[in-house]
Amino acid sequence: MRRRDTPLVFSVAAIAKRELSGYFATPVAYVFIVIFVALSSAFTFYIGGFFERGQASLESFFNFHPWLYMFLIPAVSMRLWSEERKSGTIEMLMTLPISTVAAVIGKFVAAWAFIAVALALTFPLWITVNVLGQPDNGVIAASYAGSLLMAGAFLAIGSCFSALTRNQVIAFIVAAAVCFLFTMSGLDLVLDVFRGWAPHILVDTIASLSFLSHFDRVTKGLIDVRDLVFFVSMIALWLYATVVAVDVERGA
Repeated sequence: MRRRDTPLVFSVAAIAKRELSGYFATPVAYVFIVIFVALSSAFTFYIGGFFERGQASLESFFNFHPWLYMFLIPAVSMRLWSEERKSGTIEMLMTLPISTVAAVIGKFVAAWAFIAVALALTFPLWITVNVLGQPDNGVIAASYAGSLLMAGAFLAIGSCFSALTRNQVIAFIVAAAVCFLFTMSGLDLVLDVFRGWAPHILVDTIASLSFLSHFDRVTKGLIDVRDLVFFVSMIALWLYATVVAVDVERGA
């Protein structure tokens, strides 16, 4: 008799609730949040030259997000599936009346919500620039939204590689490396390697995959649907790859 899966929305909600509560059940979540907030503040004020700019802007704050996410988000995503596979609990999870799609989306939503909490706790910086001057709050709000979308893309990549290995360290290293490639792909340092011999369309394609270029336009207040589509597409593509990886493990 064929197993009847629980409706997708309820399954996703159940998995997300289970996973999110698991994050805050250990000190690791609080350590991550403290590290993220501390590094964001330190980079903004000391490396980004916040006061030297003489502007009521959070541009120096958002400029460091891709580089922070490149390492911190793989640290969050590495346990999503690797831990389940290593401990054997993935077999129990897969016997529940839920689809693989629901399990993957539920875990992703929980991790994304956790990152959103960490990002939201940087709000004192937003308050600070409003006290010091009159910033464009619309641009700041758009930058926060863009940062969360970019974080989702990094997280989806990490989720995929976590599903491919039982070793969390390997999942972290490979995910961080792939995130690094997507981040750097739009820089002239990388594109100059291809411009000498590659077709123009290939160079443009490589440049279009850069997280930096898409996020940079958002932080400048240039809201382009193509940038939103890019991040959403990246999330969907890598989550689909995660579903395939988990299905292979499920069928093994």
